Formats: sequence, C-alpha cells, structure tokens
Amino acid sequence: MKEKKKFYVTTPIYYPSANFHIGHCYTTIIGDAIARYKRLCGYDVFYLTGTDEHGQKIQKKAEEAGVSPQEYVDKIVANAKDLWKTLNISYDKFIRTTDSEHVLCVQKIFKKLYDNGDIYKGVYKGLYCTPCESFWTETQLVDGKCPDCGREVSEVSEEAYFFKLSKYQDRLMKYYEDNPTFIEPQSRKNEMINNFIKPGLEDLCVSRTSFNWGIPVSFDDKHVVYVWLDALSNYISALGYLTENDDLFKKYWPCDLHIVGKEIVRFHTIVWPIMLMALDLPLPKKVFGHGWLVINGGKISKSIGNYKDPRNYVDTYGVDAVRYFVLREVPFGSDGSFSEDALINRTNGDLANILGNLVNRTIGMANKYFDGIIEDKKTSEDLDNKLKVEAIELKDKVDKYMEKLEISKALEVIFDLLRSCNKYIDDTMPWILAKDENKKDRLSTVLYNLMECIRIATVLLQAFIPDTASKIFYQINTNIISYDSISSFGGYESGNKVNKSEVLFQRVEYK
Repeated sequence: MKEKKKFYVTTPIYYPSANFHIGHCYTTIIGDAIARYKRLCGYDVFYLTGTDEHGQKIQKKAEEAGVSPQEYVDKIVANAKDLWKTLNISYDKFIRTTDSEHVLCVQKIFKKLYDNGDIYKGVYKGLYCTPCESFWTETQLVDGKCPDCGREVSEVSEEAYFFKLSKYQDRLMKYYEDNPTFIEPQSRKNEMINNFIKPGLEDLCVSRTSFNWGIPVSFDDKHVVYVWLDALSNYISALGYLTENDDLFKKYWPCDLHIVGKEIVRFHTIVWPIMLMALDLPLPKKVFGHGWLVINGGKISKSIGNYKDPRNYVDTYGVDAVRYFVLREVPFGSDGSFSEDALINRTNGDLANILGNLVNRTIGMANKYFDGIIEDKKTSEDLDNKLKVEAIELKDKVDKYMEKLEISKALEVIFDLLRSCNKYIDDTMPWILAKDENKKDRLSTVLYNLMECIRIATVLLQAFIPDTASKIFYQINTNIISYDSISSFGGYESGNKVNKSEVLFQRVEYK
C-alpha cells in the first residue's frame, strides 16, 4: 500500500483567556479548513494548536486574582478547548506550555544552544512590552510606544542570557533568497527584511530574572526562559523532539505550514528559523502571516466595547455560518472587516439562498415527481454538458486555490457551481417537464444532474462547513463522499432514493 503524503500544519498557541474573540478564532478556523482539506485529499495530517501559559503578564494576572499562576491557567485554559470544540476544530494535538514534556524539551533546547556557544550570559538594558512579551529598540518604537499594541514600554535592566541572532543574519537572508515562498504574503517578507534584517539583527535576550513564572534554565535556575523561546519550541516539543519517543518528529518535521497573525511574523520568520539553524534542524516550508479581523477599522477588544464571545455568534447563527463567513469573507492574508450585518448577509445570500435553497428544491422535486427516486435516464442537451464540465473541473480549481491558500476563492468557485445549478433549474423548468408524460425521462435526468452536482460540491464543502456537509449527504442519501469520487461525473447512484429535505439555514433578519 502506498504511504500517504505527510502534512504538518500549526496555528499559534494562544495566551489562555476567558475573553477569546472572533479574531482569535480566525486563525484556528483557517488552520482547521486547511487540515480538513488535506485529509480529504488523502494526506496524513497533523494539526497542532494549544495555549502559551508562561510569562510576566500571566504572573501579574494570577497575583491580581490571588491564586498561583498554575491555578490561574488551569482554570481558564479549558475555555480555549471548549471554544475550539464549539467551532468544530479538528486538531490532532492540543499542547500546553506547562506540559511536563514541553518543559523538559525547552530546557534541553536552551542547554543545547548554550553548549553550542549560541547562548551567552550578559546584562540586558532596554525596553520591554509586557503585554506583547516583546523586547524593542528605541528606533523600533512608534511614538515612544510598542509598535505592535501601542502601549507603554518599560526600561528593564537585569542579568540575562542572550541568543546570537546576529551570527545567523547572513545565513537567514540567504535562506529567504533561496526559498522565495518561505514567508507569505510577500508584504510580510518585505517587512522582515526592511525593518529588521537590513538594519542589523541584535542578539536576543532569552532569559528573565525579574519574575519566576516560566521554565527555569536547567543550569541556572534563577533565570526563566524567555516566553517566546519557550512558545516557539512547542512546534517540535509536541512531536517528541529530544525524547526517546520521537517518532512523530521523524514523521512530520519539517513543518509544512505555520499559520500566524501578522503581529507575530517577526518571531516565526527570524527568531524561530535561527533557533532551528542553531539546532541543526530543517526549517519550516512556509510561514503565512495573515491580517486581522477588525471592527470599524480597529482591533477587536473588550476594553473598547466591540467584543462578543464567539459562542454567541454560533448560538445565534450556527457554527457553519460563522465558519463560512470567516473563510469566505476575507481574502487570506489581508485585514478584513467583521460585522454581524456582514455575517447575516453571507448566511442569507450564500448559505440559505444558494446552497440551502438548491438542496431543498432538488430533493423536494425528487419526492414530488418520482417518490424520491433519482435516476439518470441519459438524456442530453447542451446545457447539461456545460453544467457537467463545470462540475468535473471544480476539484482542480479548488485544489489550485487551496495550494495557494486562497481559501475565499476556493469557496467562491464551489458556490459558482451551486449558482449554475440554480440557473439550470430556471433554464430546464422541471415543473413544466413534469406536466408532459413524454418528458419524464428528461425530468429524471435533470434531477440526477442536479443531485450529482450537489454531491460534488458537498464533498469539497466537508473541509469548510463539515456539519452542513454531513446533513446534505444524509438528505441526498449517499455515502460516496471521497475526494477521488468527484474526478468524473456520475458518482451518485442512479436509482437511489433521497430522504426528506430539511432546512439547512434559516434566513436571518437584520438587526
């Protein structure tokens, strides 16, 4: 039996919070759709996500709550898992940076870098943004504040270990040149080169002594490992790197795709690849830095009053409506605007009017005219052939867009076929054919063609709106749902009997 191709995809491990917003969900839903699509195509997929639980800001939050940092993160980390379950996220592993296996791996990585001469002890004097867990130089500040979050930075001075980023600057730049698609989109790559590499990389402070909520340096335990060195290591610690049980690491590394928000591209395309170079490990094949979902031009934030728990949207509109909006509305890579009106518009326009209406009409006509039996009577007209060609070509179109991570366009062409089906109904007028006994074979073929197009589109929709796809497969009564089954037209079983149709998406009234 031929071995499956491997595909390893990650989304960031998030700070555990009781206040996840739809912007946090954006990255993880995208990662889930890519993972599901690759599984559909026959890949052996490993999808990793989790929570980043160390650092000064968590220690402060715990102190304010009057509990230990571990108690604090234990109590609220369940929120992330519950949210991902609500959104139907099909991760293969959820890693916590407080997991003992991860802690040991980070300590071994730090020691290995130190033993290799890539980490050395010194004194750090400089500027630090606690909310972002980021060090900055004076020239990188914007109006004297953190360039990422816009908040105040503080001067710190403490004994610290440093990582020799500067040693690897030329090697990293050559890697960029030799691997032009390593960072996407191109604008993120330009930003890294112009803002960080060309001005010259400075060695990175990778330990702290002013707080203790972190992974202790194994050979100097008054120091804790810098949270980003800790967090980035999750991509290999989750696979068993530097353990006796490293089968997953051997199987899946190097990573095929890191999906990250644009605000953390710097860590994933400068610090992380240099860490891997210093460890003599292969680099990820691609880091994709996407934009933000914004409301009224600004980031989503509880403090400014535009925050809503994503579960509220799911409860109101349904999980697949939320997933579809996130995947379809915004070209992946760009900033995009989120609003409930836009969510309602997509739900009504695409999901209810185009998809739901098509499935409902087709099953309804099958039950009305043929007692639910769908049979291909092999009649043929030019408009049949046109529809069949569009259906047969759909798989390759979607595959082309998914390879380029153009997920919105992949969904667009799927819905183009569904629109064509609705037009096909208008053009063939089944209700007129049903009045003529001599045209019953023609009517039967029309309904078969529609049913096969619905099946083909739904096979692909499994990656994006899986619950809805399952409902459609039940309603049209088929288990022929594999990716390979849509390479040609005619996979739906002639003579099959459909089930009763039920509304997939209710139209929503605008607020």
